[in-house]
Amino acid sequence: MRHIFITGGVVSSLGKGLTSASLGMLLESRGYSVRMQKLDPYLNIDPGTMSPYQHGEVYVLDDGAETDLDLGHYERFTNAPLSRNSSWTSGKIYRNVLRRERRGRFLGKTVQVIPHITDEIKRAIRSLRKHGVDFVLTEIGGTVGDIESLPFLESIRQFALDIGRMNCLFIHLTLIPYLKSSNELKTKPTQHSVSRLRQIGIQPDILICRTEKSISDVERNKIGLFCNLTTQDVIEEKDADFSIYEVPITLHNNGLDNRVLRYFGQDSFKLAAPDLSCWYDILDRLRSPSGEVTIAVVGKYAKHKDAYKSIYESIDHAGIKHRTKVRVRGLPSDSFKAEQLDDVNGILVPGGFGDRGVEGKIDAIKIARVRKIPFFGICLGMQCAVIEIARNICGMQNANSTEFDQSTPFPVITLLDEQRNITDKGGTMRLGSQVTILNESGRAFKSYARKEIAERHRHRYEFNNNYREKFQESGLLVSGTNSDGALVEVIELLDHPWFVGVQYHPEFKSKPTSPHPLFDNFIAAAINHVKDLKDIKDLKDSVSQ
Repeated sequence: MRHIFITGGVVSSLGKGLTSASLGMLLESRGYSVRMQKLDPYLNIDPGTMSPYQHGEVYVLDDGAETDLDLGHYERFTNAPLSRNSSWTSGKIYRNVLRRERRGRFLGKTVQVIPHITDEIKRAIRSLRKHGVDFVLTEIGGTVGDIESLPFLESIRQFALDIGRMNCLFIHLTLIPYLKSSNELKTKPTQHSVSRLRQIGIQPDILICRTEKSISDVERNKIGLFCNLTTQDVIEEKDADFSIYEVPITLHNNGLDNRVLRYFGQDSFKLAAPDLSCWYDILDRLRSPSGEVTIAVVGKYAKHKDAYKSIYESIDHAGIKHRTKVRVRGLPSDSFKAEQLDDVNGILVPGGFGDRGVEGKIDAIKIARVRKIPFFGICLGMQCAVIEIARNICGMQNANSTEFDQSTPFPVITLLDEQRNITDKGGTMRLGSQVTILNESGRAFKSYARKEIAERHRHRYEFNNNYREKFQESGLLVSGTNSDGALVEVIELLDHPWFVGVQYHPEFKSKPTSPHPLFDNFIAAAINHVKDLKDIKDLKDSVSQ
């Protein structure tokens, strides 16, 4: 088994996660089995309690782990199974060590960063070593030079000694900034970053250089000379022109996967060209769309793209399948105005926590329902749809969720314990993959083409079953429930072109090569909405003539 470690230098947010995912995809396309992992230096146990403005979206795995959004890149680009062992933070590492210390497991020894914390980090890396796995790719969060990253860098230095240097490959992703005033690329920041890494005891084997301008052979030679690398091991990663799905193709064309395999010994590895036909097809569909739709995403963090990263990607995946350019219009729900939806072909209301912007979401849903614009509600978006229907169709004035109004006369969304009159509500959420049974008369069933599905959850509040009969009498179809029928998972309005709300998060199971069925059908409905508007316009034009 071989280990590949990816570190970053010069600045943060260079795209280590995307680069790691791209390499994983290239290795899989050559027939190898890979596992992916992210080690983050922050002290939070996981990003579950962090603001989306701080950390972007919280990406949820099948086993309920709340993780960094880079794990979304891993799943979208590769087939590597992810679990809790794919995501480790300093907080999680220190917690494990201190729990053992409290139990007396260290037999009175002084607990220190070296060896106890570094041993725990190495144990985390080894947790992905399984029979039949060819490569484990481990991304180290943060930037070389940050004090909080040092224990992780020290651990991977030790790890290479433990299992043999020939079984470990170090990749360093760095920035080559371009100075417009002098019209030149500057290599000095990269030299300093590699120097810091070498001071720690890690010599990069491959250097990937992020740049907005192509790197000349002279500059690559210079970088290689000062960073103790051959020119062939200095790989250019130029900024993608229009899509992140260019990245794996670019890295392959610049020789990354070949250099990785040659490092580990070409005699024992297949060097046949990878099959990237589906990725070239993706790029072709992106470059030459046959139509265009506009989707409004009405949410609390709509202007912060990373907060809804998987949702935006899932919309793109469906657009790729339908060869349609999707223009996404992020509309902050706390400043929402009805006229912002005048020219959209679909409205998506995503999840979230807290009452800020909720009324804006409800107003947007009412417009989608009344104007017959395709609507897709996810998690809180589904709950807001229930509130809107309760107020404006079922006659439940001031209906609300008890998350936002404890004294509402119609608590159509509540904590499960409130429905059972249990006073100790705790702080738990429904997390991870759970089974949903679909009603065969609903659009959700037609989208999935099967009755039983499994989707990932991340929420506390539920549809209040005390009102289920009232909703059904008013035309709401409960088209999906959990396995025992007690929890509402999917709602629909059948007298609408496409109105679907789901309690779970389908965006976590969409890939560019296979869009999620609900996003697929949502975009198809938006395309039909464009056609309907065109037919109406043509009819009006013919009448006026």
